[in-house]
Amino acid sequence: MAVQAIAGVSASEEARIMTEFPSVAANGLGRLIGEILTCIPVKIWGVQVSYLLFGLPLAPLGLLLFLLRLTGMRYVLTNRSVQIWSTMGSRQVQSADLLAIDSVQIEQLPGQAFFRAADIRLKDAGGKTLLVLRGVADAQAFKSVIDRAVESRRLVSASLQVINNRS
Repeated sequence: MAVQAIAGVSASEEARIMTEFPSVAANGLGRLIGEILTCIPVKIWGVQVSYLLFGLPLAPLGLLLFLLRLTGMRYVLTNRSVQIWSTMGSRQVQSADLLAIDSVQIEQLPGQAFFRAADIRLKDAGGKTLLVLRGVADAQAFKSVIDRAVESRRLVSASLQVINNRS
């Protein structure tokens, strides 16, 4: 598969590619809800028993966790870095340069499967963790976009180096 330039993105300026918000599964309480709702795998008339027993009592707590996401974090992928920003305001909490990322790994913690979420761990060539994106819904899709952005950034960087060496 050939990597192509991203439409509207300049090699000299940072541009946002994608923004993701963590799911309820990003924190321990959300993962606990996920574990409780999957603890009894038996189904009655196609519905899992644990949904029937625990779904309604846990709904208010789930709603509260969902609303608390408004004060949490958001994950931003640009053509230069992966960044963690506060949801409220414009404060960047952490970032990892795309050129420093060697591997992108998905780690699904207990309780995250219910929410179809997982953590994404960005590592450098030495195996050191640069950044952890917790509770990303549909983590495989976001991982694929990060992988493509990393590859594109490396190609653009190599091309710019060749162009600069000509001068």
